[in-house]
Amino acid sequence: MAAAVLLLAACNKEQGGASDASAPAAMNETPQIVRIGSANPLTGPFAHWGRDADNGVQLAVEQANAQNMSIGGRKVRFEVLSEDDQADPKVATQIAQRFIDAKVAAVVGHLTSGAAIPASRLYHDAGIAMVAGSVTSPKFTTQGYNNTFRLIANDAQQGKALAEFVVKQLKFTRIAVIDDRTTYGQGLADDFIESLGAAGVKVLKREYTSNSATDFMAILTTLKGVKPELVFFGGMDAQGGPLASQMRKLGLTAALMGADGINTPEFIKLAGKGGEGSYASSAGVAKDLMPGYAVFNNSFKERFKGEIQAYAPYTYDATRVIIDAMRRADSTEPGKLLPELGKTRFEGVTGTISFTDNGDLHNGTVTLYKLQQGKWQAVKPAT
Repeated sequence: MAAAVLLLAACNKEQGGASDASAPAAMNETPQIVRIGSANPLTGPFAHWGRDADNGVQLAVEQANAQNMSIGGRKVRFEVLSEDDQADPKVATQIAQRFIDAKVAAVVGHLTSGAAIPASRLYHDAGIAMVAGSVTSPKFTTQGYNNTFRLIANDAQQGKALAEFVVKQLKFTRIAVIDDRTTYGQGLADDFIESLGAAGVKVLKREYTSNSATDFMAILTTLKGVKPELVFFGGMDAQGGPLASQMRKLGLTAALMGADGINTPEFIKLAGKGGEGSYASSAGVAKDLMPGYAVFNNSFKERFKGEIQAYAPYTYDATRVIIDAMRRADSTEPGKLLPELGKTRFEGVTGTISFTDNGDLHNGTVTLYKLQQGKWQAVKPAT
């Protein structure tokens, strides 16, 4: 009996010893959770844009987690913190503080210029990088901050390309302008008008609306009186679509032109037949010219059971650029990750990604499109 008790005690001691020895190893195998913030309008009129952008981040993180990667000698598991900034500057700053408190490693977003610019100050003060897949306002990267990066061309580049196309290709000189008074829409319209002026063309009339308006008949009636050949709209598809439809109902035969804000399937749906013949741009190369688009598109459709709206390829690449910088830094700490972002040279779905000293994309391109037979079709190579 005593022997049995001694044997049992010895076994228990051996088992306990084995368990204690394996505890540190088991702890080391527990992945470190690395949070990446994803800020977009997930409700309201721009929710289709926001969900699309957020899906790009989610897909990149899911694929990264499938690789079971280690950074800094420890396995990591990435986690997306998705927040709804409602495309509202005030809400965006609240989201920024929430991300900072949650100790995110970096942020992808915000979707709109109006939300991204005020939020960028908080991220800068906290030493957190933000990589934008859709922010086009030139101001975003000219504030003197070292934490702002973008993967697309800016509005100055878009405004110039659109104006040159109007003057040199379409040869229009009678042009009216409407903008939605947002950072994006007004800034884009300003850049477009400035580029027209450089080409010797003066705008006939400029009108203003908001990013929540639905009735444009009064504005369009005023514009009809000056007989424009082209109406340029600085704003998004939620307003651009109804604007195009109401132009035709009023008998206004001028062509409608916008930028990347209307270059979506949603614009086509909202504009109906009134959208035919409209012009738009994208702050990047045409999708069929993106080196990795076909594979990405298949993965996106399989995962989310829907079509890409606009910026999912860019937010997908933005997330991968962040993770690549972590791997090169061998750290997930924001302070060590941030310097590596500036050194990026990454082959993404959207093309080769590297940044200028202020965080703009090197060699940002702009592509022009025309809505023909219900589809946006490229009409001019990227510039």
